[in-house]
Amino acid sequence: MTAADAARVVTTRHRYAFVLLGSIQATLIFTLAALAVPLARIGREFDLERADLILLSAAYGLTFTGLLLFGGRLADRYGGRRALTAGLVLFAAASAAAPLAPGIGALLSARFAQGAGAALVAPAAMAVLRTVFPSLTAYGRAMATWGGLSVLGATAGNLLSGVISALLSWRWTFAVPLVVALAALALTPRLLPDTAPNQHRTLDLPGALLATGGITLASYGLVVTDASPWSSADVLVPLLGGTALLAAFWHAERHARDPLLPPRFLLDQQRALALTAIALSACGTAITFVVLSLHLQQARDWSPLQTSAAFVPFAIALIASGRVAGPLFGRYGARAVTTAGLGTGAAGLAFLALTRLDAHTSYAYGLLPGLVLLSAGTAASFAGATVRATEGVPQQQTGLAGGVLNTAMEFGPTVLFAVLLTLGSDASSLAVTGAALAVVALLNHRTK
Repeated sequence: MTAADAARVVTTRHRYAFVLLGSIQATLIFTLAALAVPLARIGREFDLERADLILLSAAYGLTFTGLLLFGGRLADRYGGRRALTAGLVLFAAASAAAPLAPGIGALLSARFAQGAGAALVAPAAMAVLRTVFPSLTAYGRAMATWGGLSVLGATAGNLLSGVISALLSWRWTFAVPLVVALAALALTPRLLPDTAPNQHRTLDLPGALLATGGITLASYGLVVTDASPWSSADVLVPLLGGTALLAAFWHAERHARDPLLPPRFLLDQQRALALTAIALSACGTAITFVVLSLHLQQARDWSPLQTSAAFVPFAIALIASGRVAGPLFGRYGARAVTTAGLGTGAAGLAFLALTRLDAHTSYAYGLLPGLVLLSAGTAASFAGATVRATEGVPQQQTGLAGGVLNTAMEFGPTVLFAVLLTLGSDASSLAVTGAALAVVALLNHRTK
């Protein structure tokens, strides 16, 4: 075999590895959004109260978000592929149990377990990706594509869950994560390189307990604002308790010998702006899906299948923008692409906010332009911000970077979504999110 042939074999192997890891990442976010459309049907089947529905919709995200930092540390400590395999086993087992659930208790347990498995898989996948692409240039190109996978997974979750629940049953939505997890377990030993454990890393269990408890409690407190006022004990107790734990975590990390999350990791201005851009972009997408899904089904009496079809152009624009973003990095750089993406997304949200949503609003002229602009901007901003958030991170901290990046993607929208819902009108939520995107775009543009 010639050197050229060997290089082609390595390139092909790397491409297959990236496809496998990218499919896993997209599936994790697909699973997060999978019950959004059929949630009402599940409520009718199990005769659930509003509080039960809120907890069910948040269960996966609570454990996913709360355990991400610890999952990243486990990936750095024991090796990315080993942590990825362990997380996939738990994720597959929970995905197999969920559709068999006879009631809300079993379904909630399965969703919590899915989130725990995902919290280990997500940062481990990024740690393995860094091993697949040891060259910083190749890793940067891979991360540019990686940035759009999460929003693509969320879009696919909203689209396919409506189709599957309309044609079959909501239980069949769990077939997607189950099949992907089983396929990934079979292909991982063949396609993904083994990663050596870092024996010098400690687990910082006190920090892990404080971070997990703080993020989970605070997230739950924010989630229940949908059903309870901010002044109620249901909101204040978990919210204040979670805030106190997070404050204790930050204090402990400043004095820990080997902290779970080194404070200087977040104090880097470029990384802080990139994580803010990721959180805001995710929030804009989430709010748009919720607002427009409710509008189409309540004001226009559209079915879940019709509602899912309405977001097909969003998915097409997302894929197209993601493909265009890669080549633009080489010419203009990640900062310019991120700034342009944030500005375009802000314009899309502004268009939707200024559109009067009623039964007579034209889909083609009133909703579609804003959806396409938001989708194109989100794909570009996610891609650019992911590159900037992981730039300069040493290989032994790629699991940590994956945990922080995914935490911003999940916890950030939880915070912003709860705050924006208190503004009253849906248009206000869209407008404020668009303004926030524009501000971050301006700050990102001025940062050297």
